[in-house]
Amino acid sequence: MLYLPREEGQGLVEYALILVLIAIVVIVILVILGSQVSTVFSQITSGLTR
Repeated sequence: MLYLPREEGQGLVEYALILVLIAIVVIVILVILGSQVSTVFSQITSGLTR
């Protein structure tokens, strides 16, 4: 009889690692592009108030 290890927790760990990787990528993008996005929103709000 072969022993098959239970892999129930492995899928959850893999999903957690993927979510952490996505979160890190989003944070890095926001840090890099944050000032540019802020400038665009400032221009939009100044354009709306005129």
